Amino acid sequence: MIGLIPAGGMATRLGPLPCSKELLPVGSFQTPDGLRPRPVITYLLAQWQRAGIGQALIVVRPGKWDIPAYLGDGSAFGPRLAYLTVHEPHGAAYTLATALPFIQDRTVVLGLPDVILAPDDVYATLLSHHSTAQPDLTLGLFPCTHPQSADMVALAADSCRVTAIEIKPAQTDLQWTWMAAIWEPTVTTLLGEVVAADRTARTQRQTCPELHIGAVFQAAIARGLRVEGVTFADGRALDIGTPAGWEAAAHFTG
Repeated sequence: MIGLIPAGGMATRLGPLPCSKELLPVGSFQTPDGLRPRPVITYLLAQWQRAGIGQALIVVRPGKWDIPAYLGDGSAFGPRLAYLTVHEPHGAAYTLATALPFIQDRTVVLGLPDVILAPDDVYATLLSHHSTAQPDLTLGLFPCTHPQSADMVALAADSCRVTAIEIKPAQTDLQWTWMAAIWEPTVTTLLGEVVAADRTARTQRQTCPELHIGAVFQAAIARGLRVEGVTFADGRALDIGTPAGWEAAAHFTG
């Protein structure tokens, strides 16, 4: 099992920043010397430490060297960390694909470094479901009130089976969005195939939209892989990568 963190985004929606958005302080740490600012990515690492995830890869874009400079080998925060760089600015799926040589035969735990999840045992709960039910892909689902900026997830009426994913729909009746994921090598293989196909398409067209991670999950459903969702009806997913999320984070005290 290995954690995977895409940290290649440039946070253009937030405007100029003094540091990588993954290191923006939200809330505080209690230390022997008093309170200290808490970088947002450390909430994810704390969840992973609680869930027993001992190793993780962080994929960064060149120039975001403040992330490894701050986190180091990760020993102060939980999982041991290693770093990769992405050089293709075509979306988060490309960022994840950078790690393909290192995750082929592993169970992958995906973490979004600019999202704070509650409760504190989200990943422990997901891992318990994933190890028991043994699907190809398990998604952590949270209520969403702004579907136009999210991947909205449809569930079967009588089970936790995910039947569809709509990426940033203009209109939808769906209420859940995914904010965490765990997958098996079947999905890793599919990730490579989807990115390769998109890369080929880009050589044939002048413009292409970014390739979202949700597109890989859509492909998993279309391929007939077993995709399940675990809902956190009373949970919270605070995405500080958006202006509205950052405004909410200004009042966060967790």
